[in-house]
Amino acid sequence: MRVQHRHIIYVQGYDPRGLAQYYRMFRTELRKFGRLYQLNASISRPQVAPDGETASWTIETRASDWQTRTRYDFLRWEDLIQRDLAAPIWGTVFHAIWIYWRLVFSGTFARFWKANWRFATFITYPHFLLLIEAVCALGIAFAFAIGLEALGIPEPFSIAAASCLFLAILGTVLKSTENATYLLYLLSDTIWTWEFSHRQRPEWDERIDRFAQYLVDVAREGEADEIVVVGHSSGSFLGAEIVARALKRDQNLGRHGPRVVLLTIGGNFPIVGFHAASQDFRDHLRLLAVEPSIDWIDCQSRKDVMNFFPFDPIAGHGIDVGAARRNPTIVPVRFREIIKPGHYKLFRWKFFRVHFQFVMANELPHAYDFFMIVCGPIPLSERMARPEAALAFATGDAAARERAWKMLETAVPSRVDAADLGELEPSARRRG
Repeated sequence: MRVQHRHIIYVQGYDPRGLAQYYRMFRTELRKFGRLYQLNASISRPQVAPDGETASWTIETRASDWQTRTRYDFLRWEDLIQRDLAAPIWGTVFHAIWIYWRLVFSGTFARFWKANWRFATFITYPHFLLLIEAVCALGIAFAFAIGLEALGIPEPFSIAAASCLFLAILGTVLKSTENATYLLYLLSDTIWTWEFSHRQRPEWDERIDRFAQYLVDVAREGEADEIVVVGHSSGSFLGAEIVARALKRDQNLGRHGPRVVLLTIGGNFPIVGFHAASQDFRDHLRLLAVEPSIDWIDCQSRKDVMNFFPFDPIAGHGIDVGAARRNPTIVPVRFREIIKPGHYKLFRWKFFRVHFQFVMANELPHAYDFFMIVCGPIPLSERMARPEAALAFATGDAAARERAWKMLETAVPSRVDAADLGELEPSARRRG
């Protein structure tokens, strides 16, 4: 089946920039996609739903022998995230520190480290940076207290003045360096994932339930050939929650009407699933693992420290469904193969930029191409099952495209275990 009408439901991560920033980025990257493959791709302006929780736009893509129409839904959380970031600084700092040490003493942090030491290091980074800034501010405050005592100021008054100076300096540094360090943002993210894991964010659960019903309604309308729920970053576990809750509302989801595919990219499932309190979430993963009417593709990259690589979202949570398992298909993505070498070297150590490469345009043709997933005529499951044929279809002549399509028609998805990902994507250090 060639896709002519696709419906994308995009689930963003914990990103306060929201619709305006994302739409600008999407429009810019769509132009790059069109130039790379010599396609005509046009995009409408976003239309915001009356409740403000979703925004949608349409993409028309035309090649010499195929064309598609994509409706792109952007599920919005930025109002909730911006509310978190508006909280008082000291409340955020002390709450995040308390949570971090609970992670350590409960053993959850050790599980993070065992699953992916780079991610564990990444979530430690803001606390380490906070410690350095606090020590520097404390040193200045201590010197100030000594100076006051030398001037004959009574010790209680000098200590009180130094304490006020310490808080003023540290608070000023936190505010003034935030755009460079993202420290307060990352601390807020830590608080949110903890509270979400422990079901202490009812406003998020309520919105997820509304989005799950929206997915059910879209599938029942049956206007698209394929519905793809895309979850990027923290949107990976939010997207999984939406699909699982939609299945509970309609057990025939994916059995009638359009094919439904869950695509998780740059995912970090353990930051929710490794908490003892997250049994409901693990039950939802178990449901998706065996559901025959839903295809789940999970794309991971070694270079992205903000996702877990290699990690099996099912076995990694201790879920064993035996021979009934059919999801997810795990796909390794090597960014050095989709970005020109000179450009790759410029941003390879910019962690947020690397993390967003999953949803940006390629600079080199490749089987993993987010915009070809969104706009191309090949169904997602077949694209991932026969990546070489998908690439040939995108870059070959008419005869090559016809041969590729015949290969795609016989494609059978195969699940890749996380244990095999190291061989599929060897590290740069091992390659020398």
